[in-house]
Amino acid sequence: MKQIPLAIGPLAEPTFDNFLAGPNGAACAQLLALADAGLLAASPAAPAPLYLWGPAGAGKTHLLRALSHRLQAAGLAVGWFDAATPQPWHWSPDWHWVVIDRCDMLDGPAQHAAFALFVEAAAHGTQVAAAGRLPPVDLALREDLKSRLAWGHVLALQTLGDAETRAVLRRQADHRGLLLPDEVLDYLLTRFERNLGYLMRLLDALDAYGLVHGRHITVPLVRALLAEPELAPQPDETTTA
Repeated sequence: MKQIPLAIGPLAEPTFDNFLAGPNGAACAQLLALADAGLLAASPAAPAPLYLWGPAGAGKTHLLRALSHRLQAAGLAVGWFDAATPQPWHWSPDWHWVVIDRCDMLDGPAQHAAFALFVEAAAHGTQVAAAGRLPPVDLALREDLKSRLAWGHVLALQTLGDAETRAVLRRQADHRGLLLPDEVLDYLLTRFERNLGYLMRLLDALDAYGLVHGRHITVPLVRALLAEPELAPQPDETTTA
């Protein structure tokens, strides 16, 4: 009898509850405190902006999406932009927060659009949250945009250690109903950097690849997937971090 595979489980919605803070516990707590300190609603004067920075895979995008999820669950509108958002960027007076992700990758037109969002946010009393791989002072951006990213709350994030990365991957595998053996985790963590964005995409690809080939996730399966560049995610792909 041919076995019919179960549907692939979707990636869990990024929330504060499913964020494994690890060394970023203080930054995560401060972000929650800022949200709970009355910054959720618009005010006559825009609150100080929030900027998260750290290496790829440290959790910047997860936390921004968790924040957006929290706001939207409370009925508040959020405008979301990143370096890949097509131009033009249009402002909405309904927004309570504006999010700008991957600031380190903003090109000239996107920098102009991001600065315009800051101007509108100041005029409407709207909170701005942003993220990038570098601290504001080191960003290759126009000075007026760098100064706006720098004058508020700047929180640094770090990548997770081995044990924490294993916990995240196991939790996501459990969410999908996948068995992720220790030898597969060992292989992934010795071959790749602790970039959770990439590792999550790789787990997604392994899930689909294993279903197609009717095989459990093993080290040979990982190698087989990586041998097919058109199917395997690449480490230099744009990643949510």
